[in-house]
Amino acid sequence: MDKELDEKTIGIALLGLGTVGFGTYKVLKAQREEMPHKIGVRLELRHILVRDKEKAARRTGEPALVTDNYDEILKDDKTQIVAELIGGIEPARTYIEKALMAGKHVVTANKDLIAADHGRLLDLAKERHCDLMFEAAVAGAIPVITPLKQSLAANHLTEVMGIVNGTTNFILTKMTQENMEFSEVLALAQRLGYAEADPTADVEGLDAGRKIAIMASIAFNSRVSFENVSMEGIRQISANDIRYAGEMGCVIKLIGMAQCDGSAIEVYVAPMLIPKNHPLASVNDSYNAVFVRGDAVQDVMFQGRGAGELPTASSVVSDIFEVARNIEHGCCGRISCTCYKQLPIVAPENVRSKYFLRVEVEDRIGVLAELTDVFARHKVSVEQIIQKQRTGDSAEIVVITEKVREGDFRKAVQCIADKSGTRRICSTIRVHTL
Repeated sequence: MDKELDEKTIGIALLGLGTVGFGTYKVLKAQREEMPHKIGVRLELRHILVRDKEKAARRTGEPALVTDNYDEILKDDKTQIVAELIGGIEPARTYIEKALMAGKHVVTANKDLIAADHGRLLDLAKERHCDLMFEAAVAGAIPVITPLKQSLAANHLTEVMGIVNGTTNFILTKMTQENMEFSEVLALAQRLGYAEADPTADVEGLDAGRKIAIMASIAFNSRVSFENVSMEGIRQISANDIRYAGEMGCVIKLIGMAQCDGSAIEVYVAPMLIPKNHPLASVNDSYNAVFVRGDAVQDVMFQGRGAGELPTASSVVSDIFEVARNIEHGCCGRISCTCYKQLPIVAPENVRSKYFLRVEVEDRIGVLAELTDVFARHKVSVEQIIQKQRTGDSAEIVVITEKVREGDFRKAVQCIADKSGTRRICSTIRVHTL
């Protein structure tokens, strides 16, 4: 090895030794001998911040690295990169702010914090001439943030949509392939470790909402926060919905969607009927994928593992390598916040989509005419109405609309729900058009 390369060292600290933290520790160890050749310097792990020092010492076998005192890291001039892998809002935000104020560069996998506060943190990083990188906050091992900021910077991007939650994709895949109901597959996902004991963040679209907020901000150069994202989950999706979608040549996926026409941004998370010829339709099980459309590049898609110890650690260490290169070449802060626009967010009721509606009604003459009348009065154009099946004195009706205002559609559905002949609204699902 070149002696000069071997002598150049940059110190790093890990905050947290959970799933991603320990994965990052393992990847750094595995890359130890190749680092100088890949990035021009050697990285030295100097600190691991944890709450339980004894447990961390046993896990790593390196008690000298373990600390529960963050000030040790802040005061160590040799530690130039801090990897925040704790998650959540606090104390992660305070740790990141203190690191940046101390002139240290930060890498994080914290989607909660970046979705809520990335603008202010990036502004602070710019002020302190530091790097703040967060590739692992969006799609695990899949490189998305760097391509959006750099590789696709020559484009006016108009659409970013993705399957960015592995738990829900696993559930919908099983429901599709094995004709299972949601509750059955959720229980299976929990047994296999794909879903948490409390799956709310996944199945209600919160996790995907944070990720699409981050991607929309970068893609459209205008800040989008988590609170701007309208979210629907997948609890109401049934085996019947999936079967009917298949008959229409579609599959159902939970999609994070962001679109921009240059003047405003639409951003939401919702289950959606996707045509089987769309690239996202074949992304199954716990895999994630992000589909991007731009004026020059046209269509591109990134696919891979969206979570897990080593896949997420891959992105964390990749960011650490990039910061180390910037330090070595004196160009830190080279790409900071790219949100130079202030575009409005389209209100959910003004978003236009096609819709799939499944409703159970009384099986009698005139019901279809009543539904058609309601839609007409609410300015909802209907593409087709199909009677799917009868059970006793009930009939199941499927309606496919044209592209309509969400507000108009929701009012029409509420009016239908209030009618005496309506037994229940089974589901309402968006339909993606190519």
